[in-house]
Amino acid sequence: MQNRKLNNLIIKWVTGSISLMSFINILIWPSVSEAYPIFAQQGYENPREATGRIVCANCHLAKKSVDIEVPQSVLPNTVFEAVVKIPYDLQIKQVLANGKKGPLNVGAVLILPEGFELAPADRIPPEMREKMGNLFFQPYRNDKKNILVIGPVPGKKYSEIVFPIVSPDPATNKEAYFLKYPIYVGGNRGRGQIYPDGSKSNNTVYNASTTGKINKILRKDKGGYEIVISDISDGHEVVDIIPPGPELIISEGESVKIDQPLTNNPNVGGFGQGDAEIVLQDPLRIQGLLVFFGSVILAQIFLVLKKKQFEKVQLAEMNF
Repeated sequence: MQNRKLNNLIIKWVTGSISLMSFINILIWPSVSEAYPIFAQQGYENPREATGRIVCANCHLAKKSVDIEVPQSVLPNTVFEAVVKIPYDLQIKQVLANGKKGPLNVGAVLILPEGFELAPADRIPPEMREKMGNLFFQPYRNDKKNILVIGPVPGKKYSEIVFPIVSPDPATNKEAYFLKYPIYVGGNRGRGQIYPDGSKSNNTVYNASTTGKINKILRKDKGGYEIVISDISDGHEVVDIIPPGPELIISEGESVKIDQPLTNNPNVGGFGQGDAEIVLQDPLRIQGLLVFFGSVILAQIFLVLKKKQFEKVQLAEMNF
């Protein structure tokens, strides 16, 4: 009896431990693996600076291209797709945080006009949902639902990202107007070169911190190097730490100058930004335009009929 109670207690303890670990994993793991945009979200009230520069460029230093496709115009309260294309060579590998090589991830920030926001799930058409895949979009902040972020996600699968957007309705939203609006986008592929605190990642070039002679190059057990440089000014030794990832381009006994590269540049990714325009179209304008076109067509038809009638009368008079 006592053994049975003990076994039940052990089972309950193990079950509780597993549940607790699962709960902690749910809370912590997504923030580590899928929350790169949170760097910008925590550091900047708005991802687009007054100069027009999107803040992702502060960490992703290499410049690359990005494209966006949106309809020329949309009607109020209509779901449409904004397609962001982040092109790169899918065969290349990037340096991971542990120094090994792996595939590139991609991410994007889409800055929509006020009133435009992510379409509700129940309004997304099946064909658009199929294009989206298993992506999870989130607003930049709770009070900025017109700014959407995504990533990091596998670049091989999502180098083209479809955002489902719903347009505002000026009839219910007094801050929306039938105008032409700008849309801004930023997209990155690969890891950044600088962390938000200003420190370097292992996906960038490392330079000599002083001018002197390289006395030793020590390879660390977990990867990376310690470069011992004898300062030319007073002879004291300076140690530069190189994390796993970048490859050395110097050797022992070589003289180096301050800020001279000690490693190659392992970065194969980069960041790009672009823009597009979209018109929030008034349905009454379209109806009026259709009425105008219809009236022009009818006028032309009546003009032709009148001309034919006039020609018949003239012909009849001539025969008479």
